[in-house]
Amino acid sequence: MSLSLGVDTGGTYTDAVLIRDESDVIASAKALTTRYDLAEGIGEAVSAVLAQAAVDPAQVTLASLSTTLATNALVEGQGERVGLILIGFRDADLQKHGLAEALGGDPVVVLAGGHDHAGGEKAPLDEAVLRRWLTEHGDEVSGFAVAAQFATRNPAHEQRATAMVVELTGRPVSASHHLSAKLNGPKRALTAVLNARLIGMIDRLISRAEVRLGELGVTAPLMVVRGDGALISAKFARERPIETILSGPAASIVGARWLTHADDALVSDIGGTTTDVAVLRGGRPAIDPDGAQVGPFRTMVEAVAMRTFGLGGDSEVHFVAEGLQGGVTLGPKRVVPVSLIALDDPEGVHAALDAQLLRTVPGEHDGRFVRAVQGAGPVGLSEREEALFQRIDGVMPLGDVLRNRIEIKALRRLVERGLVQVSGLTPSDASHVLGKVAAWDAEAAEKALRLFGRRRTGAGQTLAAEPDDLAWMIVDQLTHQTGLALLETAFAEEDMGFDLPPDQLARHVLMLRGLNGGHRGLIRLETGLASAVIGLGASAANYYPAVAEQMGCAMKLPEHGGVANAIGAVVGRVTIRRAGTVTAPSEGKYRVHLEAGPEDFASESEALTRLEMHLSDHARADAEAAGAEGIRLRVERDVKRAKAEARDVFIEATITVEASGRPRVAEG
Repeated sequence: MSLSLGVDTGGTYTDAVLIRDESDVIASAKALTTRYDLAEGIGEAVSAVLAQAAVDPAQVTLASLSTTLATNALVEGQGERVGLILIGFRDADLQKHGLAEALGGDPVVVLAGGHDHAGGEKAPLDEAVLRRWLTEHGDEVSGFAVAAQFATRNPAHEQRATAMVVELTGRPVSASHHLSAKLNGPKRALTAVLNARLIGMIDRLISRAEVRLGELGVTAPLMVVRGDGALISAKFARERPIETILSGPAASIVGARWLTHADDALVSDIGGTTTDVAVLRGGRPAIDPDGAQVGPFRTMVEAVAMRTFGLGGDSEVHFVAEGLQGGVTLGPKRVVPVSLIALDDPEGVHAALDAQLLRTVPGEHDGRFVRAVQGAGPVGLSEREEALFQRIDGVMPLGDVLRNRIEIKALRRLVERGLVQVSGLTPSDASHVLGKVAAWDAEAAEKALRLFGRRRTGAGQTLAAEPDDLAWMIVDQLTHQTGLALLETAFAEEDMGFDLPPDQLARHVLMLRGLNGGHRGLIRLETGLASAVIGLGASAANYYPAVAEQMGCAMKLPEHGGVANAIGAVVGRVTIRRAGTVTAPSEGKYRVHLEAGPEDFASESEALTRLEMHLSDHARADAEAAGAEGIRLRVERDVKRAKAEARDVFIEATITVEASGRPRVAEG
């Protein structure tokens, strides 16, 4: 008998499941995600599921983890301070693909060097400037990203820069050619920056998870879900944490297919921070050919074709003052629900809410709180950020912490660094007031709703007379925004030839007027979704029936759909893809671009055979290192040719090798 343990750490809950013989869910459990130390929540969920199943932890043959940590960090702008080394590029290249935005003011140096399209050295690497820059900035950052022009054709300068970083600073390095074999240097640089920013965060999560599982008696090897739904070893995930972006959402797609056996459907997974929407076709999720998109960033990471929206049960509720009636909108940032933070300090939170309710004039920060993250160590803060951080003692009303509006920017930076959490009104609070959920402090949620509802609309009226009225307004807005997310994903997948982008099509007035039964007049309008939707997530049952009604579609809410991510974490396969290129720098010469440098051959077949063997060996070795057994290889060749003087001329070839196998399990 095999016994697989799947764990998923979401923004609000950590889920755990036990699956016997890859066919039956025998136990499932949830625990609150402990942001200050995710391993604590993992331990609570795993302890609960082991107790529920009454099994010996030593019987577990496979443990696997999916996580939204990397995804949420990128959506929320969090991560550690890094340095970027750009080789052979121009300063203007920093403005491409959101690279400057991703750096967010972190140090960067642009050096002479790099190679050309054929892999020849364009200019020598300026080691003197790099050495001075590393000496100056080495202690300011947690790690470095290195990207050289045409490094996928010749990585020599990235390799040399990496060696210098390790020699002079000892910090970890993310080299862009390790993360993608494709061209487009600035986009590879962006991917390397994000990878470097996540290394410490993912390493701490995996290390603490391994220790906590060991303490509980689980000795099986730990796997991690990659962004395409495949499994990789914990060691592999530590080296390339960027590949775990969309890990949780990818696991949910795998879990949705396993739970429903559906071949074609939209899959929508609502969590605390995000809603992730993907398409199942023929029983398989498609891989995004342009690389994973998370928040504002388009990376070169292979991942499921999924659209991630900053919309979840813990999305911050914002007041919309425009118009006579006013209203609310949700996200994209996550905040700690007031009903949840009240569990940490019931007396202090209720006292603050009561005092705010006694005031005749609503305050700008009413119903909002702030707390420092346990165990957070402030490093590299400005004087204002440091002063603000030291002022936060336990759970405090936000208005008591901020002394002026200038400090709002400092607070935002502390939140982005993962040092501080803000609490405010969320859909989770609304659900507590409406009796849909009873997990946290509903009385605190009711007070927060009453405070928020006192705000004045454009007509001078209060937004909501009673907390229930505002709660329904928030839930209706979540229904509306979820519907827009589904429509946007459907339009992106259909590619119907419209001039407008998917987000504008989803929000077009004709589309919206056709929902909820449509419009009847001189013109008849009926719009909605023709595809069924699989709703996943702990709160899907609360919100998604209304979404189905709005969209006029079938809604599948499978049993165990609340832990689909954890299920998907253990029913996937280990899959490694490696790609390489053969070019023709001159007639009769075929150049294979390898890690050790270019190799030239006199015949096309020799070059293609050399590259295929090289990629096959490395893909198999990487798959074994990633924890696979029973490995099978699949090879794809894409050869580009052109007609010249009535003959075919070789231009370029790309070979992709996929090594796939079952995850290696512990022997009983």
